[in-house]
Amino acid sequence: MVGWIDEWWLRLLLGLAGSSVIGLAAYRMRALSVSGAISAIVMGTGYVTLGGPIWIALLVTFFVTSTGWSKWKRKHRAKENAEQKYEKSGQRDAGQVWANGGLGLLLCLLNACWGHELWLFAYIGVMASVNADTWATEIGSLSRSAPRSLMTGQAVEAGTSGGVTWLGSAAALAGAACIGLVAAIWFDTLHIVWLAAAAGFIGAYADSFLGATVQAMYRCPSCGTETERAHHCGSATKPLRGWAFLNNDRVNMTASVIAGAAAAFIGGLI
Repeated sequence: MVGWIDEWWLRLLLGLAGSSVIGLAAYRMRALSVSGAISAIVMGTGYVTLGGPIWIALLVTFFVTSTGWSKWKRKHRAKENAEQKYEKSGQRDAGQVWANGGLGLLLCLLNACWGHELWLFAYIGVMASVNADTWATEIGSLSRSAPRSLMTGQAVEAGTSGGVTWLGSAAALAGAACIGLVAAIWFDTLHIVWLAAAAGFIGAYADSFLGATVQAMYRCPSCGTETERAHHCGSATKPLRGWAFLNNDRVNMTASVIAGAAAAFIGGLI
């Protein structure tokens, strides 16, 4: 099932120890909330217990790079303005942790039980998607040009769900390719980079499409801001469009499923 460390209990102890160090450090850096840190420890332990080096390396790559971009220029006014529209910003909570890594952990479990290369291809696509989305969000918010709606092409305010910029799109492609470059260490071909880039880019744009069409959006009655938040300016917001159950975390997970399926399909053709 897993060849790098034969004893499962050693992998579990190693995973628990390593994940605890990383989770606590991330909490102290205010990158994770309490619930987010606990979830990260549980998730990291699961990855190390069930997976091999490549599974862990891609998870760590996503966590380190996404946290780095989140912290970079965190006081930049453009990012502050955009984050007013986001459902969550700053510290990642349990919902965000599981939305980004939960599907990958399920694929890791499936691979441990019924080993097949397609599980790994799907995982690469999932991690490429969440990395692409995070890079696009963090870097794209610094774009000097206004984002445009994916559906109408009209200019929208920064942080609007479904709004895209050239900078954000380039960042999404780079974030997905980053995952592919790390994955390529374990493969004999660089085709895996293109697989990750394509699947991650598909996932990022699926996220934008869902955000522009069916994600739950609200309007603040006090300031008129369109936002993902159910509360803004200290009061409840009013439903504007979308499905009430489909919040940002669920949109991210749905986009990851699409990216994972795309990667498995492409991987089956390689």
